Amino acid sequence: MISIDNVSKWYGDFQVLTDCTTAVAKGEVVVVCGPSGSGKSTLIKCVNALEPFQKGSIIVDGISVGDPKTDLPKLRSRVGMVFQHFELFPHLSITDNLTIAQVKVLGRQPDEARDKGLKLLDRVGLAAHAAKYPGQLSGGQQQRVAIARALAMDPIAMLFDEPTSALDPEMINEVLDVMTQLAHEGMTMMCVTHEMGFARRVADRVIFMDRGMIIEDCAKDDFFGSPRSERAQQFLSKILQH
Repeated sequence: MISIDNVSKWYGDFQVLTDCTTAVAKGEVVVVCGPSGSGKSTLIKCVNALEPFQKGSIIVDGISVGDPKTDLPKLRSRVGMVFQHFELFPHLSITDNLTIAQVKVLGRQPDEARDKGLKLLDRVGLAAHAAKYPGQLSGGQQQRVAIARALAMDPIAMLFDEPTSALDPEMINEVLDVMTQLAHEGMTMMCVTHEMGFARRVADRVIFMDRGMIIEDCAKDDFFGSPRSERAQQFLSKILQH
């Protein structure tokens, strides 16, 4: 579903990604982890061209992300993205947040888009909040709306960029529960996260990054049981000891 081949990226003279290669199969859940500044968020944003890259190739469902001829808005409509800070439209109601892209990008009729949005809102446990505005919801509720909004576009894959890092500890589980449910339903997912419990429970594979490079790319049990690199061992010893 997602193929990343030899991808490198620079900000001016500073190289943020170096020869990154990996692939995500249909229905696979891959967790991307590593220390701050390791390139995790940059890599995942390259997958739907929110960040351009200078070298290598990324293919999503047969479509080349870096090809100048690729219709990027159309590609992005098929790859759901959930950000750290929700990115909901504050001036629109929750219902309108869920329907606007369906109507404007997919060309759905407003009634059909509304029905789809409300069904997904119910699925993430927020049907009672349809008429509210984002500012009236907690962070965890807003992030669940953001997930519902991404799902409303019928994506072929979902990208999560640290979806719980801006949340209070009590709200993290309500978002992870929705993500876990999606994983069990067979959604193809790439998740940048520090939530190692979620990774252990749900991931098929773990990618560990450091300094813009993929250091480990292996099955979840191998990563948590016996990471090959000393850097991954250090990382795990620091975050798992508590």
